[in-house]
Amino acid sequence: MPTKTLKWFYVGIGLILVLVPIVWTVAGSFRTEADLFGHPAGLIPHQWTLHGYRGVWSQLPFLRLLGNSVLFAGITTALTVLFDSMCAYALARLNFRGRDVAFWLVLVTLMVPFQVTLIPVFVELFHLGWLNTYQGLIVPRATSAFGIFLFRQFFMSIPRELDEAARIDGAGHLRIYWRVILPLAKPAIATVALLNFTNLWNDLLWPLVVSSSPDMQTLPAGLALFGGQHVTDHAVLLAGAVISLLPIAVAFFLAQRYFVAGISTSGLK
Repeated sequence: MPTKTLKWFYVGIGLILVLVPIVWTVAGSFRTEADLFGHPAGLIPHQWTLHGYRGVWSQLPFLRLLGNSVLFAGITTALTVLFDSMCAYALARLNFRGRDVAFWLVLVTLMVPFQVTLIPVFVELFHLGWLNTYQGLIVPRATSAFGIFLFRQFFMSIPRELDEAARIDGAGHLRIYWRVILPLAKPAIATVALLNFTNLWNDLLWPLVVSSSPDMQTLPAGLALFGGQHVTDHAVLLAGAVISLLPIAVAFFLAQRYFVAGISTSGLK
């Protein structure tokens, strides 16, 4: 088999493996319960219905769940971009004792699973009285070691002559960071923002642990609890899953150009 044909063969297999679950989920959200159980492997509904999407609004506090997800993922992503980029600027552009040690400590935290620190953080939030609050959801997730690493790698590729030119004009570190470095770091900002927003939007464990109140649940947690507390209406769950995918798809298409550039210029090849 020619090499070119073989490449397209592998690409086709990859597309099938990726697209079939998505197509099945979207199609399942338009199917009746009898159709789902009668033809579970079918990709096209035998009978189209909007029952699943109507059920999302009638059986779930969907707007509340959606609003909590937007606040949690949106605000946390913005804070992550800010704090990670500030820390990365210090590690990439400032000279101070222990800088390399601090950077290696950041890298070490990448090897620690989130579940290891879950209980200590939960206990700390309990003593602060932050359980079932937005600050309890947001603050512990407001930084990420991966974001610091990616920003630092990108900042290292920016010529230091720009810093020196700004200092000649009387700029300090804060002004250089805000006026010189960040405008040049749009690819890194888009990459960190997109990856963090995706992880936070789809996060199930952390909101379930921190928020026991229905008013504070995010969309993934609300869908999971709905499926466990009631006679599961699969069409409603699939419709909720389809709707929850839309913000991620929109964010990716908007940031796609910067995302590719951020990955290619930060050493993550």
